[in-house]
Amino acid sequence: MTISAPDCSPANLAASVSRFAPSPSGLLHLGHAYSAMVAWNTARDLGGHMLLRIEDIDSTRCRPEFELAIFEDLEWLGLTWNEPVIRQSDRLDQYGHALASLHRLGVTYPCFCTRRQIQQELSTLRSAPHQQTPSYAGTCRKLGSAERQNKIDAGIPHSIRLHLDTALALMPQELSWVETDGLSYLAKDTPIGDEILARKDIGTSYHIAVVVDDASQGVDLVVRGEDLRNSTGIHRILQELLRLPQPCYLHHKLITDSENRRLAKRDGARAIRKLREEDRVSPGDVWRSLGFQPPETL
Repeated sequence: MTISAPDCSPANLAASVSRFAPSPSGLLHLGHAYSAMVAWNTARDLGGHMLLRIEDIDSTRCRPEFELAIFEDLEWLGLTWNEPVIRQSDRLDQYGHALASLHRLGVTYPCFCTRRQIQQELSTLRSAPHQQTPSYAGTCRKLGSAERQNKIDAGIPHSIRLHLDTALALMPQELSWVETDGLSYLAKDTPIGDEILARKDIGTSYHIAVVVDDASQGVDLVVRGEDLRNSTGIHRILQELLRLPQPCYLHHKLITDSENRRLAKRDGARAIRKLREEDRVSPGDVWRSLGFQPPETL
């Protein structure tokens, strides 16, 4: 089943398609700007180009005004991207097809647990001596098919999880990848569990959407913060199961505040919009503050 792996070592990277994929759930901040600049610069230096993708599957948090601000802030920074810009909210059918494929492989199961139940189960596991605590205790993995169907027929809300052990059994060898730092990584060494593939409220998840979109858009260089490095293991497993091409991965440093905390969208003091409109900072100032040479067009 294994798809041939690309050569992602720094000396062999060729013209690449990178992407910047923000969620319109708040205003972009300096951390987003840094990630977009890394993606844009890396692709340009390799003779490739960057795409812009709007990751708006979480309809409970995403807002049109934040999406508009993404375009305005990126244009102000002098960043460019190739069209078209896709929105994940327009692609739910594609994610549904991918989920159906995983179901046919027998690597999914419904999970009826609430967040409170999950936390209670994990608290019990943490109290056991020498017990390594997973992200999910596997409660619903143990349900029989009849009990699962009865819960579904009763209309009990449920998410869909990956049955990790079954999925790994379909892998012909230890799943690994080499990132652009030249280091090799093993999926088994990343903190993977029975991850959620479809949330109760939106019918899909970040994990499904991102691997489907990267393959569909021809993204061969995934640029993102090192806080998402641990997600690469589950993404590589999904790529193998769905027979999707393997991209190269570049995980960059995170921009932090004076107390070394990762910037978040609630940190309005470092929002690009505030820098533009209130602090009167220039785009070139932002580029230089983040360690880059501004584009010649600024």
